[in-house]
Order: sequence, then C-alpha cells, then structure tokens
Amino acid sequence: MAKTNPFNFVQQVRDEVAKVTWPTRNETGVTTLMVVIMAFLAAFFFLAADQVMGWGVSLVLGLGR
Repeated sequence: MAKTNPFNFVQQVRDEVAKVTWPTRNETGVTTLMVVIMAFLAAFFFLAADQVMGWGVSLVLGLGR
C-alpha cells in the first residue's frame, strides 16, 4: 500500500467532502420529525400487538375469566 503524506491526505479528504450534498436545515428538521413520528407509531403498533396477543394467550389458556 502506498504511503500518503499528511498534506495529500488532507487534500484528498477535502476533495471528497466537497462532493457531498449536505441537507439544508429545513430538510434535517423535517427528516428528524418524520423519524420521531414513525418511532411513536411503531411503538404504538407493537404495544397494541402485544396487548392483543396477551389477551389471546390468556383466553386460550383459560386465564381470562
């Protein structure tokens, strides 16, 4: 593997970072809000699924009198 001196390394890093399309502040905020909403929806879904399955198991085992 060829050795790169620190100056060339820093230059290569700067060249690569310049190619990145960074999101705007608004895009970051909207994406963050979407992630939070989806996390709450998933948590609610799994809570409901767990409650239904628990009720079903209790009913089958005769514990739901």
